[in-house]
Formats: sequence, C-alpha cells, structure tokens
Amino acid sequence: MSSTTLRRLLERGSVVRLPGAYDGLTARIAQQIGFPAVAFSGNAVSASILGAPDVGLLGMAEVVQHAGRIARNLTIPLLCDADTGYGGVLNVVRTVRDFEAAGIAGIHIEDQVTPKRCGLLPQGIPVTSREDMVTKIRAAVEARSSREFLVIARTDAKSMHGLEDAAARGRAYVEAGADAALVMGANTPEELRYVADVVRAPLVAVIQETPPTTLLTDDVLDAVGCSFAIHAGVVRYAVVKAVQDALGALHRDRDTAAVRDLMGSFGDYNGVLGLDDWLSMEERFLGDAPRAL
Repeated sequence: MSSTTLRRLLERGSVVRLPGAYDGLTARIAQQIGFPAVAFSGNAVSASILGAPDVGLLGMAEVVQHAGRIARNLTIPLLCDADTGYGGVLNVVRTVRDFEAAGIAGIHIEDQVTPKRCGLLPQGIPVTSREDMVTKIRAAVEARSSREFLVIARTDAKSMHGLEDAAARGRAYVEAGADAALVMGANTPEELRYVADVVRAPLVAVIQETPPTTLLTDDVLDAVGCSFAIHAGVVRYAVVKAVQDALGALHRDRDTAAVRDLMGSFGDYNGVLGLDDWLSMEERFLGDAPRAL
C-alpha cells in the first residue's frame, strides 16, 4: 500500500516536498506535521547511527534494518537512499528485494563508484560508466516484486563530467526502466529546465536549504515535471543547531532556562510517538483482566 501511495504522488503532476528523516522520531514528526511521505537520508543516517560522515561506511543490511523499523511505525510512505545499490548487479538485486520486503515504498540508486561519498561535497564525485549503471537499473527494475515499488536513478556525473553528460545519463537510466531521474548538481531553474528537456520523465530534486536551490519554487519545479523535492538536510541541520544551543546553555549556565521556551514538552514528545494509541491498545487487550500486584 505504501508503494502505491508513493507512486501516486510521483504521478500526480505537481511537486511533493519530502523532508529527509533519519530515525523513527524525526520521521514521526514529519508524519505528524502532515507530509504525505518522508525521505530517508543516508547522510543523516550515517551521522545518527555511526556519528560519522557520509563516505560509504554504512552497509546494506544495517540500512535496511534501520529503515524497516522506521517504515513499520509510519502510516505514510518512506523513500530510501540506497547509495550505489551496495555493489554490483547481484548486490542491487538483493538491495531491491530486501528494501521492498522491509516495507520501504521506493529507493534511489546512484552511479557513484564504491566507496561512495556525499554528493554535496565540493570535490569531484567519481562515477561508474553509463553502461554499468544502465545494467544496475535494469537489474533493480526486474528484481522488484511489484511495479508499484519505485526505482529512482540518481546520477552524480555533473561534478566531473558536466550537465550535458549528467542529463544524458538520466535519460539512459529512465530508458532502462527507472521511474524517475535525480541529477545531482542541477540546482538552478535553468539547469533543471535543460535536464527536463533531455530526460523527458519525472524528475527528483535535492534542496540544500541554501542558494541556488532555494530558488526552486513549486512553480519552477512543477514547470519542469519535478515530482519530488527532497529536503535531505532540513532535519539534520535543525537538530544540530537546536541541540548545540540547548546543551551549550546547560553547560554554560548550569540550567536550561535560556532555551526552555524552544523545547517541546514531555507531552509533545509522547504525542509524536503515539503513546496514547499504545496505551489504548494495551487497555483494549487487557480490559478487566486481573493485573499483577
């Protein structure tokens, strides 16, 4: 059902903003706020699980396990970052099967070499050949048990090979069966319009919360056929600043008076987690059954 919902969002004809969560709490907040779907940021998950940067340290099994736990406690779809598919063609097949079985609604796979690294880093990002990635996309599409499960092809070729090559790769990946293309580095309205003209399929954009991606309004994104705008960093950047401020105040002042008004309450916290629903379920099952003393 979650895959069907995500596919409908992809095909509805107007852009959907997806915040990038990294654990059950942040994903539940996105759901509570009212987002129709949430993205799973590999960069933020590396920071959350390992306390390490996004340089290819996470393995497929630990990502699937973590994402699956999140997805099972949501009522909205989860779109996951699956890095490079974690290896060659056979690894991609397993990646798709395991993510789909875990309840994930869709994934995006990138054409970086292994070990991969964050596509936002300033140095050039090495990529595999176009032919290798086409083969991976074909394998991914064939591996899914349902066509509803989304396979999005991401290319990081722009940083070292230019926009023309990256757009051509996006088109080739769509022709290989990908449901949409994500061209990293196509950050301006002009760049996205060029990509749209070449790819001629649904696009996905990554919003970095800084110019020029902040100029990508809904009108711009709708005009180029962009289905999803992933705000991969909004949660992690907000959390870093909030925690630094709160702990800084506690360390400096020996209390949190200076930042207390910026904090949620215990009730807010439990509301996000659905505590009342869990307690109601417990009460329904136990009813008037004798309780241990």
